Amino acid sequence: MNDISVLVVDDEQSVLKAISYVLKHENINCCCASNCKQAFDYLQTQTFDVILLDIMMPEQDGFSFLKELREMNIMTPVILLSGREEDAVQVQGLGLGADDYMTKPFSKVILVSKIRAIVRRTQQYTTPAVTSVNPILQRGCFTLHLDSQLVLKNDTEISLSSKEFALLYFFLENSEKVLSKKEIFSRVWQNDVTDDNTILVYIKRLRDKIEDTPSKPVHLTTVWGKGYRFFP
Repeated sequence: MNDISVLVVDDEQSVLKAISYVLKHENINCCCASNCKQAFDYLQTQTFDVILLDIMMPEQDGFSFLKELREMNIMTPVILLSGREEDAVQVQGLGLGADDYMTKPFSKVILVSKIRAIVRRTQQYTTPAVTSVNPILQRGCFTLHLDSQLVLKNDTEISLSSKEFALLYFFLENSEKVLSKKEIFSRVWQNDVTDDNTILVYIKRLRDKIEDTPSKPVHLTTVWGKGYRFFP
């Protein structure tokens, strides 16, 4: 994965310099922005595989910037960076559309592994090896175009982040099967250590987008004590 491109957004020059050094050493292309306005300017002219976004910044914080990106249907995977470890902060970030979260200071090995993992998850739905076999997955009222990550429900487009797309794809592949949280996290997050908070946040986000009445889901249902079942 020598062609990975990452946008780093942080107001601390020392952080930008350190992350830039690590990523370039790993043959990962890196572009640095010291504020959200500069980051947005880059996103107007370039595409990135991952955005590393600091939460605490002057003028505009990472949360509000992330919200703007998702409202504009910019679904580039985002890893939030923060000096705070509270679960509430992590949940808030995931709820706004972040794909992962890291607390400063963090290991450069873990940072690089998270970036590569996110890129792998995204590429598994867009590489020719997958899309040339069956580029469209259709179940019930849902249609997924794997090459473009376009999602349709009854011919109406639904905007999903890469992680939400991966989650929906997994459910559609296993329609009407009961899937445990461990199975879901292992497949979608490619991690054997299950994070219940993360799953709950993403289940809610997906229901908010695909269900007519999210509080009374008919597609993505809970099987108490076992996991979730999807009815297309």
